[in-house]
Amino acid sequence: MGMSVALRAVVESDLELFFEQEQDEEAARRSRFTPRGREAFMTHWTTRVLGDPTVLVRAVTVDGEPAGNVVAWWAGDQRFIGYWLGRSHWGRGIGTEALTLFLREERTRPLYADPFVGNTGSVRLLEKLGFQRSGTLRHGEDDHLLLVLNGDGDGDR
Repeated sequence: MGMSVALRAVVESDLELFFEQEQDEEAARRSRFTPRGREAFMTHWTTRVLGDPTVLVRAVTVDGEPAGNVVAWWAGDQRFIGYWLGRSHWGRGIGTEALTLFLREERTRPLYADPFVGNTGSVRLLEKLGFQRSGTLRHGEDDHLLLVLNGDGDGDR
């Protein structure tokens, strides 16, 4: 791969980059996630992500530079995972490497993900790591796949 992908704790200065990444129109289109305004984004991250001790969140770095994030949180009695990478990091194996590292740290199983059905890159990545289709969910007007990971989830690795 020729690059070093790693995870580290999120620091406050990462939030500006994460905000900018969420504003990317193509990322929003693919994920079917409506970008938040700055104040709503910062409030969400400082209270519901960084401020919640049950949330596991890591910054993804490539060659030491922040590239995105991976998060696991509880929704009722189900543990979900989500991730966001800046567009310049798509299609280069960074998501696969970052999620592989994250799944070694996040040991809760079953673990769920719910990508938009049309986000084929994300669906493929999650399935490669061992997530299996278990149904669909509706978020607003859009159908999302419900994927579940049982066992180790190291995929082919």
